[in-house]
Amino acid sequence: MKATEQTLQQIERAIRKVADKFPNNTEDSVLTDIHLRVTQETGELVAFNDDDNEITRCIIEQWIDNKDDNFYEEVATVLRSVLTKQKNVIEEMSILKPYSFVLEDDDHEHIAELYLVDDDTAIMDKELMAGLDKDLDSFLDKLLKD
Repeated sequence: MKATEQTLQQIERAIRKVADKFPNNTEDSVLTDIHLRVTQETGELVAFNDDDNEITRCIIEQWIDNKDDNFYEEVATVLRSVLTKQKNVIEEMSILKPYSFVLEDDDHEHIAELYLVDDDTAIMDKELMAGLDKDLDSFLDKLLKD
């Protein structure tokens, strides 16, 4: 599923609405993560805080009645790209760091960590991290031999 321009705009608008709830001009006083709950049948994208209080919601028309087996994987990829694109906005939110954007299904089950906001840490795309274990093992073996 390739995201349409309309889908990207709808998600960007939803993320801006989340950021508007935590404006940068206030002191970091909220301790929460942002949970993005997606319902495959209705195409609904709802943002919640840790207390399950709704922040914003929208309907992504492209996702309505999507029957793809890998729906949530594809949604996670699209959401990560939008969050990365809006990095400056979301990293300035007045939430105590570290905080995350997390994808959940409509049963409130954790699907994926989408984006981590922290001064010292970054979550990298799994494709970028592919083979890292092998590289680290090789490096450690070489280091121990010396």
